[in-house]
Amino acid sequence: MNHPYKDMSKPDRRKTPGSHLVAILVYDGVKLLDVAGPADVFAEANRLGADYRIALLSPTGSAVTTSTGIGLAVEGGVSFMPGPRTLLIPGGDIYPSTALSPGLVSTVAALSPRAQRVASICTGAFILAATGLLDGRRATTHWKVAHKLAARHPKVHVEPDSIYVRDGSIYTSAGVTAGIDLALALVEEDHGADLTREVARALVVYLQRAGGQSQFSAPLQGSPPRTPALRRVVDLVTADPSASHSLADLAGHLNLSPRHLSRLFQDELSTTPARYVESIRCDIAKALLDQGYTATQAAERAGFPSYESLRRVFARELGMTPATYQRRFRTARRAETAQVLIK
Repeated sequence: MNHPYKDMSKPDRRKTPGSHLVAILVYDGVKLLDVAGPADVFAEANRLGADYRIALLSPTGSAVTTSTGIGLAVEGGVSFMPGPRTLLIPGGDIYPSTALSPGLVSTVAALSPRAQRVASICTGAFILAATGLLDGRRATTHWKVAHKLAARHPKVHVEPDSIYVRDGSIYTSAGVTAGIDLALALVEEDHGADLTREVARALVVYLQRAGGQSQFSAPLQGSPPRTPALRRVVDLVTADPSASHSLADLAGHLNLSPRHLSRLFQDELSTTPARYVESIRCDIAKALLDQGYTATQAAERAGFPSYESLRRVFARELGMTPATYQRRFRTARRAETAQVLIK
């Protein structure tokens, strides 16, 4: 049966000699979508001419229970698996709050040298990092725990806003659905943009997602600064975003010298007071856009001098305009309400 999305006017693509073995390492507590999302990308590519063989394995060779409670059967353990061309390490809700299983880490350490390329999804980066594979490399993980990866593994160059990162033959991706983005990138590497574009269309996803992880982060949910003076800055700005929050004003409120306050920001947050205030205002603007305010209203209420100032910050930090952000993150309920009003 022909695939409904395949353009029959094009010649069939030839399959690569021999199957491309994609081994996905699963374990108790693994995130189901971290497994199923990439697996569906490779399976869809097969329907369009690729030749991937997807195999699930576990450290012990036994079936596992995912984070949803759904069980997954596996083909075997690490001793069963020959050298895969691609090894995927999915994440789990249990990490990084739960200590990594030594058996899981040793399995990855034993299997990864056999693979031509190794990729992690979401918090799977913590497993890779524990083996030392990410030392000296660029990597990413879910935005909520990127700071923990950086703190726990200081030799890893963590990029918290990236959707996925390639460093040599090692790939890491952001949270959950970013595993689909990564799998699409791997398919494109193997089979080119045309086939991958058809895969993306069939799965109704973007071939290349615009913007980074920061567009998905919840406003003001990052870890608060440790220094009491810096936590006070957050309180001052969120209480009255439109007020003047220059370095001199903030220093005056905190009874600190401007020089000392600047040093506190640099030492703990590696940024300037002005840039930090701007980031708080950006988070406030995102929350206002989520609530249905116009971009101009959000800019004014968040303390930006103009809409253009807000637009520049969104372009730099999120890679999109305020209007684009609002369209993407408008709730289904709000959309339904808008349709009722239009009628």
